[in-house]
Amino acid sequence: GSRVLLSVSRALDMPHYPDDIEYSDKYEDDTYEYRHVILPRAHAKRMQRMLQTGGFPGETPGTTLLTEPEWRDLGVTQSRGWQHYEVHRPEPHILLFRRPLGTNPVTGQVNPVKPVAEGQTVS
Repeated sequence: GSRVLLSVSRALDMPHYPDDIEYSDKYEDDTYEYRHVILPRAHAKRMQRMLQTGGFPGETPGTTLLTEPEWRDLGVTQSRGWQHYEVHRPEPHILLFRRPLGTNPVTGQVNPVKPVAEGQTVS
């Protein structure tokens, strides 16, 4: 009875740690393309240690957002241009990424305004 309910309650409160790094599908708004990445427990612990010690030489300890070299060092692999932009406080092992719409996935550069097609005018 109550033992089963307590067990279920604890399971619902525990964060989900996958066996391997999980990548969400991409989603977007009018400005950005987004995705989230879920780290396994071992990667999440390594990330916490890295953030507490300042990550790389010259980094400020306690910084909560990862730079591209830091998230790549954790084993996250994705095309260029993604920025870790927010920490999901209840589950810091879920990394939230975004990049401007129109970002070239090979170079990471945002493409300039689309060229005007021949015969069209710019208003």
